[in-house]
Amino acid sequence: MTAEATPSLVEATGGPAAAGPSVRGTTARTRTAYPRYVAGKLGGAAVSLLAVLVTSFFLFRLIPGDPVKYMTGGRQVSAEQLANYRKEFGLDLPMWEQFTDYCGKALTGDLGTSYQFRAPVIDKITEALPNTLLLTGTAFVLYTALGIFIGTRSAWRNGGKSDRFNTGLALTLYSIPSFWLGLLLIIVFSVGMGPIPGLFPTGGMESGGEEGFAYVLDVAHHLVLPVVTLVAVEYGQTLLVTRSALLDEMGSDYLTTARAKGLRDDLVRRRHAVPNALLPTVTLIFINLGRTVAGVILVETVFSWPGLGGLFYQALSVPDLPLVQGLFFVFAAAVIVMNTLADLIYPLLDPRVGR
Repeated sequence: MTAEATPSLVEATGGPAAAGPSVRGTTARTRTAYPRYVAGKLGGAAVSLLAVLVTSFFLFRLIPGDPVKYMTGGRQVSAEQLANYRKEFGLDLPMWEQFTDYCGKALTGDLGTSYQFRAPVIDKITEALPNTLLLTGTAFVLYTALGIFIGTRSAWRNGGKSDRFNTGLALTLYSIPSFWLGLLLIIVFSVGMGPIPGLFPTGGMESGGEEGFAYVLDVAHHLVLPVVTLVAVEYGQTLLVTRSALLDEMGSDYLTTARAKGLRDDLVRRRHAVPNALLPTVTLIFINLGRTVAGVILVETVFSWPGLGGLFYQALSVPDLPLVQGLFFVFAAAVIVMNTLADLIYPLLDPRVGR
């Protein structure tokens, strides 16, 4: 058969030549599907951020308390002085005017001026952010790695003693309030109980007066208990999600094929099963990554950690409206941005998503 006759024969039998236009059409649709998918996700994120901006303004105005009276420090002041304070911070303006002013400034990055600190809100956030990232970032790396590692092994040995123990322990710790566990750790390991001496500081980030490597060790010493609290409470969620996703994959035909090829069980798990079961875990990882910016308010408060969570609690007690609004917006924006990034990464991990 000649080479010239081959294309005709292929077309006549409905082979690749006949399927060519359909394949090209599918490829073209695939090229345009992802940009539309990205545009939709970015548009949804923008709408969510706008909703958070609006919510943060009205929500915290429901908090009882007068910030102007707090600024006077409980002193007896005249009505004229109170009026001057209200005028200084724009509290004498109608609600709709305060709202438009807040939104206009927020869109340019100006989150207002803190009532209690008399400093720009963005400066207070920038000052406390590294401390929060140190605490929650360290905990995030540890509980994510621990959750994925134990979750994959528990699923692979589903029903065994280790699986039942790990799952039961994860559920128990995940159900414990973080502030209660933190207080318990302070009582046992900071104050000391029975034969257990006080080994760690009761709170704060540093003892003061240390420099260089001694300062690093001092901060690490203060970091132990809050990190242990966060890891103990949070790792169970990652473990359970990873375990559930891997159990769904374990009955798949491609794993049977991999075993039939003679691959070791450990290799089948690491190279085939785990990568295909990570989509739900990726979502959880990105959401938790967003939460590292927000910190954990209760844990930072219990351990007197000078981060965004502690700053938020302090601002709520006033109430310091600009600071509370700014922190709330930053917390929500971090989660929205990370969740959007997870959505954008999905199609790269699984081509079926976004098509």
